[in-house]
Amino acid sequence: MKALDLFCKAGGASMGLHQAGFDVTGVDIEHQFVYPFAFYRGNALEINVQWCRQFDLIWASPPCQAYSQAAQSWRAAGKVYPDLIGPVRKLLENIGVSWIMENVPGAPLRADVKICGCQVGLPLRRVRLFECSFPMSESLPDHRHNGPVVSVVGHGTPSWVRKKLGFNPTIAHYRTAMGIDWMNRRELSQAVPPAYSKWLAEQFLRSMK
Repeated sequence: MKALDLFCKAGGASMGLHQAGFDVTGVDIEHQFVYPFAFYRGNALEINVQWCRQFDLIWASPPCQAYSQAAQSWRAAGKVYPDLIGPVRKLLENIGVSWIMENVPGAPLRADVKICGCQVGLPLRRVRLFECSFPMSESLPDHRHNGPVVSVVGHGTPSWVRKKLGFNPTIAHYRTAMGIDWMNRRELSQAVPPAYSKWLAEQFLRSMK
């Protein structure tokens, strides 16, 4: 089966789709030098709808800065970020194949699923919301951290996270926590852990059966 990853960045979500068994193609407005699958550079909102209909599943991760806590100070200072959830939802519905849209807490998504790293076996605190066009057949374990874990946000490690961990995480810690070994720090901060998209892609496959 074939999956399309819109706003793919360096390919975190794409890797999870691949691990679930999909042949993956990514699209992003910026060239992604380390993206591990077939890649097209372009504006996702201007994509050819008919071309998209060859895929069985579409993943979309529109930019989160309009809603994220990490960009709150920039918004307060007057910086305006595009709110793309509505236009992307309209695009996905127009394409007409099954889809998953991802974003941060605070985004105007219908939160069909909320995932943190602890729920999919990662030593990671990173909550993301997912709006899906298909039903879920399974539920996730409870959201519970038994001790301090890494949080990958913005361009640095929050002081409260460093205090709880007792150390300042390195790139190796971030990669291990995210389940990603090919990205730099900036790319990791924008990535969806593959374990998240793999779990959701598997739910899609079960819904088809």
